[in-house]
Amino acid sequence: MTQYAPRPPSRVFGIDPGLTRCGLGVVEGVPGRPPTLVAVGVVRTDADEHIAARLLAIEEEIERWLTEYRPDTVAVERVFSQHNVRTVMGTAQAGAVAIVCAARRGLPVTLHTPSEVKAAVTGSGRADKDQVTAMVMRLLRMSAPPRPADAADALALAICHLWRAPALKARQPPARPAKPTASTASTASTASTASTASTASTASTASTASTSAESATPVVGGAR
Repeated sequence: MTQYAPRPPSRVFGIDPGLTRCGLGVVEGVPGRPPTLVAVGVVRTDADEHIAARLLAIEEEIERWLTEYRPDTVAVERVFSQHNVRTVMGTAQAGAVAIVCAARRGLPVTLHTPSEVKAAVTGSGRADKDQVTAMVMRLLRMSAPPRPADAADALALAICHLWRAPALKARQPPARPAKPTASTASTASTASTASTASTASTASTASTASTSAESATPVVGGAR
């Protein structure tokens, strides 16, 4: 019987972006099994502060979490259309900060829609926040619900990515071979031309040597 090596656990950092409250959650585990809670929290910023100061505060806290918990991957909620354009802009800006923080460290980042997260955690893409929180508590064996709801959403994001990562990787198309650049094509053309010229020069030299040898061959027996 073939023995399969157990899959090593992966640590995922889930981020539910927002300016007023940015949910943070870290879980660890393998696909198909209940994960383990590592950390959960939220970054809060004052609405009266300048946007630059608020984004800087979010970046500093995310950087601190990345340093302390050292995740393997980062999952961020994808911004979707809302009626409040101002809220969408703030969420998108906070999400961009999270993506940049992960990219700066070379960590892979994946975006998940709220429906994907709900479906992965509860089995229904239309589940409400209470249902998501209840399933997060059950999966992570938590005695109390994480508060505020943004923290629970961050944990749900991390769980969603942990379970969906193998399927997402399997759906990725195979890498295509790189097309030759103009420089590569020019180099190949130059090498081909040089090879042809060298071959022609060698053949010409051999022909000349052969002709000289024939003209220098003595006539045996003399003329008649």
